[in-house]
Amino acid sequence: MDFEKLGAFYLGRRYDDAADAITDEPILYDAKDLMTHATCVGMTGSGKTGLCIGLLEEAALDGIPAICIDPKGDLGNLLLTFPELRGSDFAPWVDPGDARGKSVEVRADELAQKWKDGLAEWGQDGARIRRFRDAVDLAIYTPGRSGGLGLSVLRSLSAPPKGLDADALLDRVQASVSGLLAMVGIEPDPIQSREHVFLSNVLHRAWGRGESLELGALVRAVLEPPIERIGVLDLETFFPAKDRQALAMRLNGMLASPGFASWLEGEPLDAKSLLWTPEGKPRISILNIAHLSDAERMFFVTLLLNEVVTWMRAQAGTSSLRALLYMDEVFGFLPPVKEPPSKTLFLTLLKQARAYGLGLVLATQNPVDLDYKALSNCGTWFLGRLQTERDVDRVIDGLMGSGADLDAESLRKTLAGLDERVFLMHDVHDDAPVLFHTRWVMSYLRGPLSKPQIEQLMADRVSAEDEAADESEQTAAAMATSVASERPAIDEVEEVFLGEPVGEATYEPAFLASVQLHHANARHDVDEWTTLTLIAPVRDVTPAQLWKESHVASTEPLVESDEPVAAASWGELPSGSLTKSRLKSVQSALRSYVYKEHPLMLMQCRSLKLSSTPGEDRASFVARCRQAMREGRDEEVEKVKAKFAEKHAALMKKIRRAEEKVAREKSQVKDKQIDTALSVGTTVLGALFGRRTSVTGHASRAASAARRGSKVLKEKQDVERAELALADLQQELVDLDEELQWALTEVKADASEVPPIDEVKIAPKKSDTVVERFVLAWVPV
Repeated sequence: MDFEKLGAFYLGRRYDDAADAITDEPILYDAKDLMTHATCVGMTGSGKTGLCIGLLEEAALDGIPAICIDPKGDLGNLLLTFPELRGSDFAPWVDPGDARGKSVEVRADELAQKWKDGLAEWGQDGARIRRFRDAVDLAIYTPGRSGGLGLSVLRSLSAPPKGLDADALLDRVQASVSGLLAMVGIEPDPIQSREHVFLSNVLHRAWGRGESLELGALVRAVLEPPIERIGVLDLETFFPAKDRQALAMRLNGMLASPGFASWLEGEPLDAKSLLWTPEGKPRISILNIAHLSDAERMFFVTLLLNEVVTWMRAQAGTSSLRALLYMDEVFGFLPPVKEPPSKTLFLTLLKQARAYGLGLVLATQNPVDLDYKALSNCGTWFLGRLQTERDVDRVIDGLMGSGADLDAESLRKTLAGLDERVFLMHDVHDDAPVLFHTRWVMSYLRGPLSKPQIEQLMADRVSAEDEAADESEQTAAAMATSVASERPAIDEVEEVFLGEPVGEATYEPAFLASVQLHHANARHDVDEWTTLTLIAPVRDVTPAQLWKESHVASTEPLVESDEPVAAASWGELPSGSLTKSRLKSVQSALRSYVYKEHPLMLMQCRSLKLSSTPGEDRASFVARCRQAMREGRDEEVEKVKAKFAEKHAALMKKIRRAEEKVAREKSQVKDKQIDTALSVGTTVLGALFGRRTSVTGHASRAASAARRGSKVLKEKQDVERAELALADLQQELVDLDEELQWALTEVKADASEVPPIDEVKIAPKKSDTVVERFVLAWVPV
């Protein structure tokens, strides 16, 4: 198809305003142009959501993941894609009240036929829908509520990754505190608000030390602050204990609220997981916040943007589009005057995201309520039908403020007469604005999804998460053994007690071992020293089997105590498990085990000559391979275009000269025709009414007029030859364009298909393997 081009998004077809008609010319938008961000403005009914959903569909087909913030609940329609286009596929999504007096089945059949016809009119079919569904993973999240997948905000107060510069750390602190205070109804002013300044100091101190804070720990830190001064004032003067207690009560009230429990359930709020599956498949993560209050929306969006900024800064720079962040209605989050916590983060992304390949697409129907100074950072503007002249004026002001060289009056006239689904696209990478009609989207646009409908779409995924949680609980139950009230006497090995020494606990015995490993391989440029901490339950099995049943301790430092809790029960300690010979055998088996079972696992993609780095997971490596393929593809496409650009420029120069020659020849014909007509007229009139002249004189004048007539004929022949030469050159231009398109199809770099990835095992060096610590750990169950 003429619109299936590498790195090009099929948005629709050019619209002829004068003829009020859609042409056959497809509008292809270069994916790389989204690196300079885009804004889409249009009133309700303009087709804005359809355009943006089409843009997301095209991105998915190109292997581009997206995080989509959905304040209205419309974006779940992306999951309503049916490759077979059967009425039975549409039926579950037809509201009986919208069936227009017909049965749901009949109405569903009509919709299926409507979608099939609409897609065919725009050169699409069920096979393209299937490609879309196969290219991307789709998920709907409903943070703070049940229905879709859950997102836990606890991670939002986790310490950011090491290496974050001071300014970035401060931005993250301020944004996190602002979102938290907005949630509890306190104006988040980073300068004037004592609550904001205090919490920022507490959080900055913890994160500066690499310490994470859960919300409960933050409440305790408010009551028992780890700091004594704020600026030059002592803490009690700046923020007395009574006021701190009031703040703690607000935060604790939020934490204790039954409704807040859903904010703590589900997957961690992690940008990488929202963009790619664990296998590295691109995702479209739809974050439905339609059900949230304004304060809850601001809270969540602030935490999300914070996470995206942190993820972004951890990426390598790129010249190709890596991912998208889309917000369906940005009203209230990027206002022209106020400074909500989301605004600072949006400004950061608009200014910095381009270097990392992250493109922002911000849509709204209220242009008056947007900070157009911020949106002047957007390289593409999609402008649809607007509601008032004031909206038109504001859009024009924003475009002019971005440095666009446009005719304001002409622009005003165009915007005032736009039809539904007709948009004016101003792209700074193109020579002039383009008027186009959006294509038929592959997704069934049924409107906002209800909670039961979201539950229906996400049922399989939620069930899988519940099954995983049940398996985890069953595993924990299976590990429990018989218990005793008396603590066993231990002399042969050092003892430690894991967990906080509070409340009650049943302790199970386990060996805790820390082993230093050295993985080295010159071929893969690896020289890595790591410390592996293993916990193995103490059981009456062979030493080798004992370590096979071990697990790797969390990467977070273990919480250890010298003494157990007062109300403790004790798991059974097998007889003979702590004799000197047994302990020696267990440690010997440990060295063999880590050599065999804990190699450094790397991945490599031979065709791309890429290898994973130590600690890089599969999703990150596959995403890096996709990005390398996309960068290679874009580079090859640019090379091909550059090669043809020189030929195109030379041919256009010839065409311009040929056009000038045709115009010149036509002008000469016109002059000769006038001259000949005057000459013939003079001869005729002279013969009829002039002085008596010899026959020879009249014949001479007639011959001269005849010669002029033959010159006119020759000039006409020159025009025909010039026009033929021009036609040949124009055909050459068509042939050159076809040759370019064929050359582009030869570029083999489809980023949606990753080449084979092999695993590489690098065993630790036996001579460097050292057991640094070996103790008996009592693990609370």
